[in-house]
Amino acid sequence: MASSFKGLDLFGSGPHRFHLGEQGQVLVNGGVIGLFGPQTFAQGLRELEVFVTGRLIAQSESALWTLRDAITAQLLHPPAPGTLIDLHARSWIDMSFVSFVEQDRTDRGREWTMGYVATFRRMIDPFTML
Repeated sequence: MASSFKGLDLFGSGPHRFHLGEQGQVLVNGGVIGLFGPQTFAQGLRELEVFVTGRLIAQSESALWTLRDAITAQLLHPPAPGTLIDLHARSWIDMSFVSFVEQDRTDRGREWTMGYVATFRRMIDPFTML
């Protein structure tokens, strides 16, 4: 099974793994909102984040740029949610691709490689919470 976002195999050129961000309540200390004392207020659940950490692998520098460009072409404004599927067919619906961070270098040898972290978030519409 291949991983994908909106049906596109963006990360399959090299090894990659998925992991979830922090889950649970967003907590605000009472002092932040002008209250005194040790009060903590739960503001609702955190938005789900899924991180894809991996390495792009290509046979040439231009092929590596093609892989990078295919990924960054999915960073849209406003974000357009889609389904994210990991290597084990676990899927997350309504995920928005929110950031792509390349590692500090491109390794050159028999193959051209570059590490990255891609961040996806299921954004909560504040108007549906009213």
